[in-house]
Amino acid sequence: YEVADAIARGDLDDLRDELGDLLLQVVYHAQMAEEAGEFAFPDVVQAITTKMIRRHPHVFGDETARGAGMAKGMWEKIKAVEKAEKRSARLARGLDPEDNGKGFLDSVPVALPALTRALKLQEKAARVGFDWSEAAPILDKIEEEIGELREALAKGDTASIKDEFGDMLFAVVNLGRHLKLDSEAALSGTNEKFRSRFHYVEQALEKSGNTLEKADLAEMEALWQEAKTAK
Repeated sequence: YEVADAIARGDLDDLRDELGDLLLQVVYHAQMAEEAGEFAFPDVVQAITTKMIRRHPHVFGDETARGAGMAKGMWEKIKAVEKAEKRSARLARGLDPEDNGKGFLDSVPVALPALTRALKLQEKAARVGFDWSEAAPILDKIEEEIGELREALAKGDTASIKDEFGDMLFAVVNLGRHLKLDSEAALSGTNEKFRSRFHYVEQALEKSGNTLEKADLAEMEALWQEAKTAK
């Protein structure tokens, strides 16, 4: 995330430092694996080199392959070969061949940011037809989820409130997907807009000899409305 932030800000000094932090994690985990007798850093480099060459025959292949470009369905075939190889390697090590679960959606990484994972889960389910046909009904679903959240709030049921709030967010991500919007990217833009407007409020208060801590909500709201017009 810090690497992505440095890239977004165009700060090359920070990018250099943050890439170093990221590289440290790779080296650190590779070193622990080497000490455990599993693999070493050069194996990590070799793995990504092999993967890049295998997945891009239209770039690294012979003249015929490069001229033909990436054939339709080739990516899926390559991924299938990789999956079979990985399965065989796990079997050889005496491990469960299905390392990430046996369900259709289990290949979607758990460690993804929640909004991104919601999008990936929905996209994969949609491949087998489990999907809304258009965006409009999803708005009704969102309103339904808001109603259920209101009920949970009225009851004061903490577990239900958390559950219904999650359902509402999941439905909103689904709406974004149908609108061809990435929820993570959309929220990132809103986060920056909020930060920028709030900074406007902060600066305006400072110019008037006031501070965020001393200003009341009415003053901040008035400046917030100014910020919406100014930015």
